[in-house]
Amino acid sequence: MESNLPNSDKDFVESLIPQRFPFVMVGEVSDYSENHVVSGFTIKEDNIFVSEGIFQASGLIEHQAQTVALHTGYKYFLLGKESPTGYIGAIKSVEVDSLPKVGDQLISEATILNEMMGVTLVEIVTKINETVIAKSQMKTVVK
Repeated sequence: MESNLPNSDKDFVESLIPQRFPFVMVGEVSDYSENHVVSGFTIKEDNIFVSEGIFQASGLIEHQAQTVALHTGYKYFLLGKESPTGYIGAIKSVEVDSLPKVGDQLISEATILNEMMGVTLVEIVTKINETVIAKSQMKTVVK
């Protein structure tokens, strides 16, 4: 399969992850390698994690987990296979320095630290305009 990045086509991005509306928290895949992916997401007023114009920490964590799912989904896309379903197996750490507002563009970079037997240890950094707003380490599990 041919890779055309960056790609913000809604149907394409959603084909890479198991989540569906209204639970989609990624809107773009802009960079991919075997151990790395970069996603983008613009916060909208009608997002289920928005309260009084602020995107909540739970939404940030879900966005980061879906960034990991994008990595897996894009890998399967390149192999010509259907994306698998995955789950957050464990959250090792989460640091949220600030919460984004409606209209903010999140850029998250996930780095695969270790992958074995369907379990992936990943570090994710989320930024707005080059300012880090959140970091996490989590394990995800592919079904």
